[in-house]
Amino acid sequence: MTAFPIHTIDTAPEGSRETLVQVKEALGMVPSLAAGMAESPTLLRAFFAARDIYAQGTLSPIDIQVLSLTNAFENGCEWCMAFHSTGALRDGLSKDALQDLRAGRAPQDPRLRALSDLSRTMVRNRGAVGEHDLEAFYAAGFSRAQALEVVLGAGFSVMANFSGHLVHAPLGPVLEPYAWTRPVTRVGDGGITAVHRTAGPGAGIAT
Repeated sequence: MTAFPIHTIDTAPEGSRETLVQVKEALGMVPSLAAGMAESPTLLRAFFAARDIYAQGTLSPIDIQVLSLTNAFENGCEWCMAFHSTGALRDGLSKDALQDLRAGRAPQDPRLRALSDLSRTMVRNRGAVGEHDLEAFYAAGFSRAQALEVVLGAGFSVMANFSGHLVHAPLGPVLEPYAWTRPVTRVGDGGITAVHRTAGPGAGIAT
């Protein structure tokens, strides 16, 4: 049972139907989270308008997937982690990098590491980043404009991640192999340890 209805194009509020039709034409299907977000035509239109603008920026599809996975981890969106795991592999992200991101670690690739690190710091610190954070980002080859695109990515992710917490959309057979459970923290003799219980790529990772 879901907290919000998972609409079809026919059952969605009238203001959401055109957007859902466009989504289906673009993706070949309507993702279940989008079908839940359709309860609010305003949110649905804003989300996909932001998605289109975001894709027109200077960050590559892999960059955007790295940001989405980083933000999904930090915001604990289980549906989003599964969805972007499939998308990241499709766009060419390595399985090792995906495993790292699903475990809350930055990829080993220096450029993607700098990108993930900046977004993680932004999300954790509510946008506050230090000069050393930006210097590391620029040293990896990114620009000031791209630092602001990371802000756009965080906002885009928040709409999906927070909606995911409300909607509880089902994964369905396509996403189920990439199911992910948000970390569970436990206190041990050595302090707090985060245990990442995951399925699919990177299953059973503990850090």
